[in-house]
Amino acid sequence: MSATAKPRDAVALLKQDHDEVKAMFKQYEELGDRAFASKQKLAEKICLELTKHAIAEEEIFYPAVRADVEDADDLVDEATVEHASAKDLIAQIHAMDPHDDLYDAKVKVLGEYIDHHVKEEEEEMFPAAKEAAKDSKLDLVALGERIQARKDEIEEIPPMPVPGKVLYSNQPAA
Repeated sequence: MSATAKPRDAVALLKQDHDEVKAMFKQYEELGDRAFASKQKLAEKICLELTKHAIAEEEIFYPAVRADVEDADDLVDEATVEHASAKDLIAQIHAMDPHDDLYDAKVKVLGEYIDHHVKEEEEEMFPAAKEAAKDSKLDLVALGERIQARKDEIEEIPPMPVPGKVLYSNQPAA
């Protein structure tokens, strides 16, 4: 970072992530029905960026909000559950081929789901975090630096079980 560059606070950084992913979903929708390679490449990029964002939020931003923002438990709980559902879809998309019947549908549903999640964060959680920062309860710039550093560490989507795909079974063999 140059000496004149101002460190971004956590809210600005997370909002920028939201905007970038929203643009990628729009780009995906504009690809033709037979642009399988392009769709897969873009879907993988979307899934990776969402994964990096979710991990950083869950490990750094959400705990800080829970600790320093009054009455934030419900907001953080809902966001955490929404992340779990998004991760399930990401795992499904990551395990699929773009030729599969439901590939486009799953990417579209993920986009709609993320739109809903982003709206709640930007209208409820982010303003509450900014308010806490005004009262010096939350250092958004320090959080932003930690979030960016954590995102930079993540280079691939971690392996996750795919719903509906049995990876192991505790049932005795027949």
